[in-house]
Amino acid sequence: MTENSKAHADRISSALTKVERHAFIKNEHADLVAGNSIPPKDGLRRMLDITHFGPEAKALHIGAGSGYVTAVLSQLSHKVIAFEINKTLSEAASQLLKTQGYENIEIRNLDGSRGAPEDAPFDLIIVSTPAIHDKTPLLKQLNNFGELICLESGEASKQILVRYTKQINNHILRSEHGYIDFHPYKEEMLVELGIIEPNTLAEARKQAKANGSLIIDEIRKLQNLDEQKLYKSLAKQHSIPLETVSSIGKKLNLTLFDKFSKAFLDHQHVLPVYIDDLSLHVATSNPSASMQEIQAMFPRHKIAKILVTPTDFQRLWSTLDRSMGEKGIQSSRIEQQSPGYDQDLLDNSHIIDESRPIALWEALLLDAVADKASDIHLEKYGDKIRVRLRIDGSLQDLSHYHISPAEFLGLVNVIKLRGDMNIAERRLPQGGRSQIRMGEQHFDLRIQIQPSLHGEHIVVRLLPQNSQLISIDALGMPKIIANQYKRLLQNPAGLVLVVGPTGSGKSTTLYAGLQLMAEDTSRKVITVEDPIEYSIQNIQQTRVRPGIGFTFADAMRSFVRQDPDVIMVGEIRDHETALEALRASQTGHIVLSTLHCNDSVDAVQRLFDLDVHPNSLASELLAVIAQRLAKKICPQCKTQVDPDPNIVNELFPVAVPDNFVCFEGKGCEHCNGTGTKGRIGVIEYLHLNPDLRVSISKRIPIGELRSQALDSGLTTMRDSALDHVIQGTIPLSELPRILPQERMAPEKRGQWKA
Repeated sequence: MTENSKAHADRISSALTKVERHAFIKNEHADLVAGNSIPPKDGLRRMLDITHFGPEAKALHIGAGSGYVTAVLSQLSHKVIAFEINKTLSEAASQLLKTQGYENIEIRNLDGSRGAPEDAPFDLIIVSTPAIHDKTPLLKQLNNFGELICLESGEASKQILVRYTKQINNHILRSEHGYIDFHPYKEEMLVELGIIEPNTLAEARKQAKANGSLIIDEIRKLQNLDEQKLYKSLAKQHSIPLETVSSIGKKLNLTLFDKFSKAFLDHQHVLPVYIDDLSLHVATSNPSASMQEIQAMFPRHKIAKILVTPTDFQRLWSTLDRSMGEKGIQSSRIEQQSPGYDQDLLDNSHIIDESRPIALWEALLLDAVADKASDIHLEKYGDKIRVRLRIDGSLQDLSHYHISPAEFLGLVNVIKLRGDMNIAERRLPQGGRSQIRMGEQHFDLRIQIQPSLHGEHIVVRLLPQNSQLISIDALGMPKIIANQYKRLLQNPAGLVLVVGPTGSGKSTTLYAGLQLMAEDTSRKVITVEDPIEYSIQNIQQTRVRPGIGFTFADAMRSFVRQDPDVIMVGEIRDHETALEALRASQTGHIVLSTLHCNDSVDAVQRLFDLDVHPNSLASELLAVIAQRLAKKICPQCKTQVDPDPNIVNELFPVAVPDNFVCFEGKGCEHCNGTGTKGRIGVIEYLHLNPDLRVSISKRIPIGELRSQALDSGLTTMRDSALDHVIQGTIPLSELPRILPQERMAPEKRGQWKA
């Protein structure tokens, strides 16, 4: 941190300390305390931390609210002009600021969307309200190098912190600084407003954890609060409209309710109620309810949250449930009703047991889709049922599922039926396939059931069918390797292999190449896959069908008569397929395929094990890309850290480079506290030259071949991983997970003889 940035940070800390936050929260106009007018300190600090203005600056604040943010700005600036469109609120803020002794602030009761051109230019403009979408008039009022800081809508109704900076040439630079919670504190705000005591909040949290209920429901029970009054206050705090059954009922879209698992809706306390324009309106009795899963199902829509009281939520549920003819889990919801429910809500209160496994299966799929999981794991250990998702390569438990052994048996049968398997067979492994549609997304499911000591275990792999394909440039390859990969695809003939273990992203790398070739209308591209994971326009894709005798090798033999230029084989797994791949290459085709092995040189040995002739391999193999997937550091909470000495000693047994740095994620809301978000490829690249071809034809030992490859310019996985670490893309802790111990240190390059 430079001296200037440290001084700026100290000024911000001092301003936040001097301004008495409580005075702006609880005052004689307490009914006007609403939403973004009282943001949390940490949210305001994040906003101010990305600014660069000095104490002589002139600031403009749009959306002054009760005056809290304006007061902090006055401590940091020479002059602050603030706009608040609500007259009563602006008058209250003016009076409060005057009483507090703030003399460098002018509050105006006007719409701030046009700014204050007569007072421009400004060094800083803060926009606290999301109502202003067109920022062009405000940007024109910035000084050179002036900054406009605002919040913009992101996924799942989250808000992104954005900075606009004006350059000397009037060019505007826009930069995003991660998701930000600029809403007031959640349950803590009830304490600050004096509605509840701190010890009541602590007890409510304890009861909510024990009962699996909402904190706000436990607060209401403990304090015997008036439901309508409490939810009116919550609606204002969270800037969410509070609506009633009668107002929502006129716009209900019954088909939305049927698109979701009832178990999921019940667990999350949410109900999709209607769509207007491109907004999906979701009713909830929990103002803090996450919209992430619903956003995942409707990625093209903006999610608009509606707050309703628990009583109205139950009435909405009953209305929708009756209309759809569902009865499912109604009685379990009625058992928790509070006084005031209508007796006619109890009509459909009995449980139909058969619906529970189906609801569980739908809820599992929805959780998996929302968390972008690649696999669902269901395991039985005695009476305990374990549910896990593989997310970014790691298995994570889903603790909110409490499945009994009897329910698990029903769930297994549902999955078997969906996968077209024999529900009576429990002694032998079974495999099946199914397809699902979740909102606007389509998935192919590969299901594997394995008998075990305590019962059958299930693994379901989810393959998205309409996801956007990744380009070669977005794979995470070093630029020089990405360019070499593109050049490989332009060759007239030859074999290109992408190798690695299961789940290492091999298919993604191949599809990135296919996507590029699909743009070339002068060549014909044919694929044979098991299964077809992504559909690509302008490419002829075929699926193998071993059950009727149509294998990879069969497809290859028929493909060469289709006059293709490029052939992609999903996997080389036997001698026959390997032989046909080499023959296709020898007859003037580019052949792309995958292979299961550990690194690029091991791929040569793997093909030898499949009884491929060394001379054929030496003449046709162009290059091998070996890869693993490493977890990416969450960009929202990335921070530089001291390296782990144990890992560093393995990486640099002689001496640590002076410029070596590493980063990791601290954990935040954006990454669910994990510190990582998504994955990126760590690549090893072997390009064959004449010397390597001679050695392969002579079938020299693999150890010698690797030594020769290193001398010939092999880009190792260690090199690729270290580049990602230094660039702050992956954490240092990922290296022992993707590199074997003998590859952690620099590999020795020695003399070799052809």
